[in-house]
Amino acid sequence: MAATAAVAILLSAANPSVSNAQSTGIKNIVIVHGAFADASGWEAVYKILVKDGYKVTLVQNPTSSLADDVAATNFALGRQDGPVVLVGHSWGGTVITEAGNADNVKSLVYVAAFIPNDGESTLDLVQTVKEQPKGILAPDAKGNVYLGKATFQETFANGQTKEKSDFMYDSQIPLTVKAFTDKVTAAAWKNKPVYAVKPSNDETINMGLEDNMYKRANAKITNVTGGHTLFMTQPKAIAAVIEAAANGK
Repeated sequence: MAATAAVAILLSAANPSVSNAQSTGIKNIVIVHGAFADASGWEAVYKILVKDGYKVTLVQNPTSSLADDVAATNFALGRQDGPVVLVGHSWGGTVITEAGNADNVKSLVYVAAFIPNDGESTLDLVQTVKEQPKGILAPDAKGNVYLGKATFQETFANGQTKEKSDFMYDSQIPLTVKAFTDKVTAAAWKNKPVYAVKPSNDETINMGLEDNMYKRANAKITNVTGGHTLFMTQPKAIAAVIEAAANGK
């Protein structure tokens, strides 16, 4: 028994990041991407978290409706073997606000994200401010909304190279009008610790709206230099916030 304890101490000393990940019992991270992009943009953050001893699951939500995206997130949550930190970017913030009510979710991390209240939709939030995001095209015949190319790098892909921005534009996943108008039934942030990342130059979500939402949710706010997709340009900073949530700091 003593030998086993000694080995455990030596392993912790040799690999402190693993000990850090397991110290509070939260080692599971579930990440929900936003609209117009899939989960692959989170690869750099994923690699940092895995290296630090966390188990990371990335939800490939369809962005077709709030119910569909919550179902995809709940499926991922159901695969976890313990408590979870649930992370959402942009539209993914609306998703985790609903899905975060799952019992195994212990804290929420919003990255440049929407945080609706009970009975509130993402569109309701957007309409509370005068300044609206540029480049959102009118819905097509099937109710799908895309971002226009002329302003894509300036707004959504701010901080990315032109080559990366062009790739992101050509691979964008539409958000449906239904998703944008679906209302949250029960806001998980009322009962869970909330962490939030605010970019220095978000050209997709109104920054005053971000301030209002984060304040209302009593979030612990971290300001990070970057645009709306700062999880790609500042992965170390984003991973640090997620790890702080996992460790209750």
